[in-house]
Amino acid sequence: MRTKTVTLALAASALAAAPIAAQAADRSAAPISDESELAGGASRILILAIVAAAIFVGIEVSGDDDPVSP
Repeated sequence: MRTKTVTLALAASALAAAPIAAQAADRSAAPISDESELAGGASRILILAIVAAAIFVGIEVSGDDDPVSP
């Protein structure tokens, strides 16, 4: 019975101490070099979209509507 009480007391103190031990220290911000490169690919996407549209228009305007089978 005594072992059960001691184990219960140790578990309760561990649960009470866990939030105190888990508190984060002051965090310093990471240095920022120039600017974010997240939006850097927008011009590439725009150029690819224009090229894809030009290819699509070229295929549609070509007028090659002849059937393949005789």
